Amino acid sequence: MAWLEKNGFSGFDPYDIKSHRMVLSLSEKSSHSKILVVIRELAFEIFYSFPVCSRRLLHIKPEINAKAMGLFASAYLKLYQLYHREKYLAKAEECLEWLIQNKVETSDGIGWGYPFHWQSARQIPAFTPNGIVSTAAGAAFWEFYRYTDDQKYLEYCKQIAGFLNALPVDTVKGNICFSYTPLYINHVHNLNLFVAEFLIKIGLETGNKEWIERGNRAVNYTILNQNADGSFDYNGPPEKPQKYIDHYHTGFVLRMLHSTWKLTGRQDIFDALQKSYHHYRNHFFEKERIPKLMPHRKYRIDIHSSAESINCLSELSTTFHDSMALAEKVLCWTIDNLQSKEGYFYYGILKSRFTGLPFKSKIPYIRWGQAWMLKSISNYLYFRDQFEFERKKQDE
Repeated sequence: MAWLEKNGFSGFDPYDIKSHRMVLSLSEKSSHSKILVVIRELAFEIFYSFPVCSRRLLHIKPEINAKAMGLFASAYLKLYQLYHREKYLAKAEECLEWLIQNKVETSDGIGWGYPFHWQSARQIPAFTPNGIVSTAAGAAFWEFYRYTDDQKYLEYCKQIAGFLNALPVDTVKGNICFSYTPLYINHVHNLNLFVAEFLIKIGLETGNKEWIERGNRAVNYTILNQNADGSFDYNGPPEKPQKYIDHYHTGFVLRMLHSTWKLTGRQDIFDALQKSYHHYRNHFFEKERIPKLMPHRKYRIDIHSSAESINCLSELSTTFHDSMALAEKVLCWTIDNLQSKEGYFYYGILKSRFTGLPFKSKIPYIRWGQAWMLKSISNYLYFRDQFEFERKKQDE
């Protein structure tokens, strides 16, 4: 936190450099030439090896990211609840006020997007509101509402839910999948569940039956497309499976299944959650502490994976009691291997495309690393206290 106080909330992002027109052009052209593929791979090797210098050369400036501000707001509020230090509450309120001042108003509600262009099936313009950033911001408003019972925070949640409910959906066998942005339809399981979970909880709080019903139909879509081994692919049908089953998106899915199960009490959600948790627990960690990128692939060891594993395992400890010990092991490994002497967390440990040797990329990404790690540490501390309290009660 000392590093954040010195640096502020502005910083670089793994995707800001990928949105540069030169990089976008190289990526598009490389699909037609093997030589350009090698050039692109070399360029990305340079970006990862010299991340700050690369951004200076391309005149990419640090920016404030709305998703990071949502995560920071949630983290600081948790720390205030734990330690009752006014500086934490002040920081949480500062982040929330930034979100209010930088919201994007739509005809259906409010949302937030990334401060850079980013490439999906097509290029998404900077600041286009999307479901992932908006639910991260929405989670902060929801937590403030639950803590203060102030209706103004619930009103923001309702406006966010209005935007999310209006995202394009695809109907698949009677169920629905929410799309990432208002621009076109796609099928992404973690995004679909983030939107579904938010709609269900705000719908239950406000008595909006439409939001509850649509949220449940979206959950149905994802759990009906769970893989036989319990895992979830990144995308869902009718898109062709990418067979991309990675650490942090799996963590997102687990947390949202856990929350929607607690909100609804549905047995089928719990069954999917339990099956997914056991696959995750058994396949995503090396030596019970190192978060692998995929079940069959160790590198890159990404700070995003570390943070989400700590975050996810801490939250799930209320149901799966073996997860808290693993969360602690991952946290200790991450601090020992990915935290700098200055206090910030590195991007991760990558394997060179050309030498095959691992190396550390030491850039302090704000959204990707610092925001998620503060969120995960605050969550770990919060749920560890709950876990210890429950264990003492059982011992008595």
